[in-house]
Amino acid sequence: MRRSLLFCYVLISSCVLLVNCRKKEWDKFYSRPEGLEPPIYQVLKSKGNFNLLLACIDKAGYKDILSNAGYWTLFAPTDEAFNKYFKENSLSGIDALDSVKAQRIIRYCLVYNSFNTDRLDDYQSTTGWVTDKAYRRRTAYYDLFDTATVGGQLIHTIASNRNGGYVSSDNNNKYISYFTNPFFTDSKITAADYNYFYPNSSFTGLNILDASITESNIAAENGNIHAIDKVLSPLQNIEKYLASKPEYSLFNSLFQQFMVTYTENADATTKYQILNNSSDKVYVKFYNSGLGFSLNNENYFKQQDNDGQMNGYTIFAPTNDVLEPYLKKVVLEHYNNDLNNLSKLPIQSLIDFLNAHLWQTPVWPTKFATSGNFLGEEARFNAGTDIVDKKILSNGFFYGAHKVQESNLFSTVYARPYLDPQYSLMTRLLNQELKSTITNPNFKYTILMMTDDKIRALGFDWDGNRSSWVNTIPGVLGASDPKGTLNRLINMCVVATPNNELGNLSGQGIIATVGGELIKYDNGQFYAAGNIDNNSRVTVTDTKLMKNGIAYYTDGLPLFSAITPGKRLEALAALPNSPYYHFFQYLKNSKLYTATTGAITGVPLGFFGTFLIPDSNAIKTAVTNGLLPGTVSGTGKVPNYTPTAGNEIEQVESFLKFHILQQTVIADGKVQDSKTNFTNLSDQTGVINVISSAGGGLAFKDSFGNVASLDPVNSNVLADRIVIHSINMCLQPNK
Repeated sequence: MRRSLLFCYVLISSCVLLVNCRKKEWDKFYSRPEGLEPPIYQVLKSKGNFNLLLACIDKAGYKDILSNAGYWTLFAPTDEAFNKYFKENSLSGIDALDSVKAQRIIRYCLVYNSFNTDRLDDYQSTTGWVTDKAYRRRTAYYDLFDTATVGGQLIHTIASNRNGGYVSSDNNNKYISYFTNPFFTDSKITAADYNYFYPNSSFTGLNILDASITESNIAAENGNIHAIDKVLSPLQNIEKYLASKPEYSLFNSLFQQFMVTYTENADATTKYQILNNSSDKVYVKFYNSGLGFSLNNENYFKQQDNDGQMNGYTIFAPTNDVLEPYLKKVVLEHYNNDLNNLSKLPIQSLIDFLNAHLWQTPVWPTKFATSGNFLGEEARFNAGTDIVDKKILSNGFFYGAHKVQESNLFSTVYARPYLDPQYSLMTRLLNQELKSTITNPNFKYTILMMTDDKIRALGFDWDGNRSSWVNTIPGVLGASDPKGTLNRLINMCVVATPNNELGNLSGQGIIATVGGELIKYDNGQFYAAGNIDNNSRVTVTDTKLMKNGIAYYTDGLPLFSAITPGKRLEALAALPNSPYYHFFQYLKNSKLYTATTGAITGVPLGFFGTFLIPDSNAIKTAVTNGLLPGTVSGTGKVPNYTPTAGNEIEQVESFLKFHILQQTVIADGKVQDSKTNFTNLSDQTGVINVISSAGGGLAFKDSFGNVASLDPVNSNVLADRIVIHSINMCLQPNK
């Protein structure tokens, strides 16, 4: 028994000894390291010049948070800063500051994660630090719930925290901005940019909003402290600031009336009901996802968690006195110039107008000309004369402007159909391919307007249910391919006119459209190959001058032809005295021509080209010189249109092919050399040199030096994607 008790005693003693040894090792490993600074709260207390801040922390209920483990950066106003704050806000002292205001101050000065000044302007990307790219940090402050009146009923709301979306786990924390020398250097901005926003503060190279850091990198166990010379309160976001200013009420109404929806959210409702012991529902306030950003979103894109450190939004808000006349004159021109008709506008027009004033980047005052908005357009404002209000807010920059951003969508030739409900089909056609082309203000264009009624009269319409173009009149030209037909027509109605070539329609001329087809004008009228078919002309009824060109309103449309180029030439050559007669006789009797359809070998459907037709005298000379087969008569050689010898048949085909160019050539100087349909025995394609003269003349030169001049009376004849010229000399292919 004694032996058993002794054994138990030894065992217990050994265990106690072992535990004591383990505890010493544990304490040694996990005990507070020597030299470790106290937590933030205690450090502030030891400094002696943060007594008012400590009292504010106590009122805010943050003493325990800042006295325990954590990882914070605190921008700490000194006692002097607080005394100044009390004076500016007519407060008797810290006792006059209630707990709500105290919380706002503390939470907004408290930044997640600990940053010394060397890291403050570095961006925390998912792949590591990116130096000198950051100017913002996420704070502990957020506004949770709000209210709105919808349909006459007061509802509880919460802001969307994504552009067009909402994530219930995200509180939509506000950001605070700061400005450092390294960031300014990297961004190529200067103190002038800072002082534009804060004219009464000095740029020190280490500013938090309009405050300066007076002592930096004060180490604490749970973070970093930077003393500042001003008490900072949470900034409004763009939405709240815009709504608070009556001078922008019209601009704000465009967002609130047309861009906002409220959607009930279960998570937000549960949170609200728990916090407020209420049964009320909560609705997320969403902005249209087509906008550049949501005005109430404190985050950036969240493509990376911290992307808000290096980016923010910008808005330029026109004042009521300039916005109202602009809306009436420009946007509502075709809606009786009445603001009450804003609701009748296509929603996309309003989205585009608002997006012209939204930037997904910070637009610094010296960077207006190089900062593109959501539509890709620079800020068209003078920072010195157009801007009447400027603020750095929690989610971006705000500029109040005594000017409207003159977007390309509303000032170029594109605006004429885009803003007129009678041209909705033309706008849809332009949007398919040509919108970016004709909204470029640096290039000049002329457009011929196509009303919805005229397009429908041709037998085509847009089917919204099928999201496709449809034919509505069976059997019309292009009925089997509505989209292709209409694309061809819209391309015939847009002309690049860099030198204002169509500014004066009092004379006659020919010009290529952006689709490569040719149209002609004649004393205020236009026509294309299809108009020749039905003997019609398109008369200009009105003219509108825009930033980048001219819009002509007409009583019809230029049309493409249903007749093949061969049949067009056949009609032109019907009489023996026609300058095209002899050439066509050789063509129609060759293997290149199909008499039933007018098809020409080497000239397929969709072929863009030029027919050079030597006149009667030129053909006779070619026959005499042996370039074409002929027969001997009493007065010399006459053309032999039906040769039987193989070499003569080949001679005719080579001649014909050599006079068919693979480009449309008119006297616009755009073509210097053109390939022909002729290929010699060495498999070399024949080439003809094009000579354009300053007076609009046109000539063609072969490799033998023969120069054929254009007969202006019988040239520039339009066929399907083809132009036909009469020339005074035959050109010789190089064998």
